Amino acid sequence: MDKRYEVYALADRHFYETPDRLSVGEQGAAPVYETARREAPEGWHADRIGDWLTLTPVDDEGRPLPGPAQGWKIHASANRANAERIAATVWDYCVPRRIPFKFVPGPHLLHLRNTKYAARDTSGKFVTVYPAGEEQLHLVLRELGELLDGLEGPYILTDLRWNEGPLYVRYGAFARSFVVDERGTLVLAVQDAEGRLVPDHRKPSFHVPDWVTLPAFLEPQLAARNTTTVGDLPYRIEKALHFSNGGGVYAGTDTRDGSKVVLKEGRPHAGLAADGADAISRLAREKYALEQVSGLGVVPEVRDWFTLGDHRFLVMEFLEGRPLNSFFAERHPLLAPDPDPDAVAAYTAWALRIHQGVEAAVEAVHGRGIVFNDLHVFNIMIAPDEETVSLLDFEAAAPIEENGRQVVAHPGFFAPPDRTGADVDRYALACLRLALFMPVTTLFVVDRGKAAHLAEVIAGQFPDVPREFLDEAVAEITRDCGAAGTAHDRAGAEDSRGRPAPGAASDRPVAGAALGPQAPGASLPVGATSPFAALAEPGDWPYSRDSMVKAILASATPERDDRLFPGDIAQFSDGGGLGLAHGAAGVLHALAETGAGRFEEGERWLLAHTDPVPAGTPLGLYDGLAGVAYVLDRLGHRQRALDLLDGILRERWQKLSSDLHGGLAGVGLVLGQLARTTGEPALAERAAEAAALLVRRLAEPRPDTPRRRAGLLRGASGPALFLLRQYEAIGDPELLDAATDALRRDLECCVVQKGGSLEVDEGWRTLPYLGDGSVGLGMVVDDYLSLAPGAPQAEEWEHVRSGVLTAASSRFYAQPGLFQGRAGMILHLGRTTAPGPARERLAEQVGALGWFAMAYQGQLAFPGHQMMRLSMDLGTGTAGCLLALGAALDEESTAQLPFLPPLPAAPTRGSAQPAKS
Repeated sequence: MDKRYEVYALADRHFYETPDRLSVGEQGAAPVYETARREAPEGWHADRIGDWLTLTPVDDEGRPLPGPAQGWKIHASANRANAERIAATVWDYCVPRRIPFKFVPGPHLLHLRNTKYAARDTSGKFVTVYPAGEEQLHLVLRELGELLDGLEGPYILTDLRWNEGPLYVRYGAFARSFVVDERGTLVLAVQDAEGRLVPDHRKPSFHVPDWVTLPAFLEPQLAARNTTTVGDLPYRIEKALHFSNGGGVYAGTDTRDGSKVVLKEGRPHAGLAADGADAISRLAREKYALEQVSGLGVVPEVRDWFTLGDHRFLVMEFLEGRPLNSFFAERHPLLAPDPDPDAVAAYTAWALRIHQGVEAAVEAVHGRGIVFNDLHVFNIMIAPDEETVSLLDFEAAAPIEENGRQVVAHPGFFAPPDRTGADVDRYALACLRLALFMPVTTLFVVDRGKAAHLAEVIAGQFPDVPREFLDEAVAEITRDCGAAGTAHDRAGAEDSRGRPAPGAASDRPVAGAALGPQAPGASLPVGATSPFAALAEPGDWPYSRDSMVKAILASATPERDDRLFPGDIAQFSDGGGLGLAHGAAGVLHALAETGAGRFEEGERWLLAHTDPVPAGTPLGLYDGLAGVAYVLDRLGHRQRALDLLDGILRERWQKLSSDLHGGLAGVGLVLGQLARTTGEPALAERAAEAAALLVRRLAEPRPDTPRRRAGLLRGASGPALFLLRQYEAIGDPELLDAATDALRRDLECCVVQKGGSLEVDEGWRTLPYLGDGSVGLGMVVDDYLSLAPGAPQAEEWEHVRSGVLTAASSRFYAQPGLFQGRAGMILHLGRTTAPGPARERLAEQVGALGWFAMAYQGQLAFPGHQMMRLSMDLGTGTAGCLLALGAALDEESTAQLPFLPPLPAAPTRGSAQPAKS
């Protein structure tokens, strides 16, 4: 799970955005260090690239001076107190010596790099210096190290520390180059001893490439690094439960008495909260709070407190049981097409008892003068009796008398800034009332007014929930909605996640909750006019189409270079703003396929931003250039499409992974499509080569791994789709046989759930979704049977389709998106030829998509992945919902995903009358 979503929700109240765009106040830009305000010296070029301000020496023509493409680089870490001094010292040292360097230019960006769930491979890196060889490396380490001696910062996990100061070293790339790695993904690269490009690994541990010798002057540093061990502790660490930038959490045994314990680690200057407290400070808060509430029987007891190296450890008793979020997949009655009324009633009674127990535990903690401050479904432990409640993770706790604001939280339980003290916990308890029945309260990060709508849905789905139980929750959540604050107000909070519970990953830095349009003031009890009542119903086609199109076009930013439409955070990776899944191509595809008309300004943007292609842009169908070529060709820009394919074929495309998302299957499909539309024999040859490669790979022994990826995008179903399209074009039965084998590979990764739903088994969860779950497999099985109706074991495949139909018909899905949510179910149900009640199920799914409906400029829009911001992209957002609804409801449209055309015997479009939500 990508833990960066909260950071990308800081800078914009509606959409995921890069944190370097964060502004403070309505007029001013985010603050920067005085050093960053300096003019570039003569003979130097300064450039702002993402989170970095780079300084590069240039010649008289303004061209960068030649230097090594890779080598030993120096990083300097910093903390809030000394960052300005370190930046100035590095500038004053490097400029006279003509040594290129870069640094993080502002305190808000430094803070984000060091929050608890900042990426561990970049955490702590404040300055990067690029010395020209080992001799200069040694000189800079000695001289700059002396200038910075005594200054502290977070330990940089990827690097080797130089002495006791803030300098660290790592061997890696200086200039950006890329290579396809062992997983078939395009990644940053370095050259090995033979001059071959190999991946530049950036794991959070120090590593020296095999062909590189550690300089002798770094050997003492490596020896010092290896001296600290856990061997002398009276605890045996048995399993890592969790890692974050603030440290690890470990299960272990006290060797003195054999009792089970939990050891929680805190790293200095890392794991920052919104108030600047580091992991050690937060661990001390937790120790204090737990000692204050000791003996209540609702929290773990403190066992020990010690320091190892410069890390602090809190040891607590191990509580048996499971967190509340883990019960949703087992107990929630809406994870079935037709919930049993008795199961609904039993779940309702259990959920009400659990809430009562949590409320009593929180009240007991308040009685000892402590506010929990981080109540959510991951911090509530349910004992093995599945009734008794305990509370975990008190590092955000504070004395009630301080009446402070919340600084850490799960986004679905994050109190607005007007709530302080015990009111923070009361807000979370109100959110829990709704989350126990409809675990999508992360939507409140976008608009708290959504609480009234969700309460109405709950009242309809769970008739035994007392009306006042919901009314009181809505009133508390929506109290003073208009004063809810901005994204900046909430910078640095933290959250957790699990399926199908709301939100993001466990205990992460939250971004905050700028709210969408809503009326200020009065709370919104159940039955009151919802702020979403005026939005188009998803099933009210074509009115819903027109509303979604207006929202999409209103969000467009053709003046920007990094992206055209706001979407998932993946669009900010190399080339991500271009592609089908998350970029401009996918939105333009959805608009064109659903009859919304051409967006010519958007087409011009896509043409301009593929000439030239940005360095590092992936090659695949959904992540890169192949998908862009497909869409441009469909829109009539054939020459640019062919130019992009030429660029792909100049790369080592045969080394790509096999999958549809970014691999050979997707590239092969586009090559075959362009071969047919242009008559170019060379493209047909390359498509045949891709098919032959996949056939050979499928004939190889299957990887000896406990779990394989499965599904349409990253499993074997994608290669099966390509082989079927090739079989359809040339009729070679070997291709059909290979496609059958590929489908069986994904089928081996599936399990049948208790209610008959066939889902992909990932070991810790099962997935029904279009992208990585069983519905994607079912889409391709439908094609397979349409091309080979007399195939062997046809009866077995019909059982598969029946199980997939059940998987696509559940009453509840945690997200609305196409690849990982309800829209994918709508797409499948509107297309499948499987026997069964697909039409009736389609109507239900279209109606329930409205549960996620949000407003953007008064028009219908949908939240993206993690549901903390809206998205307009194909894979996670509004464009994907638009495509799915168009495919299912529009009688005249042939809208579908690329290479999955409507099937001849599919249900009549537009015939399903969606149920009202």
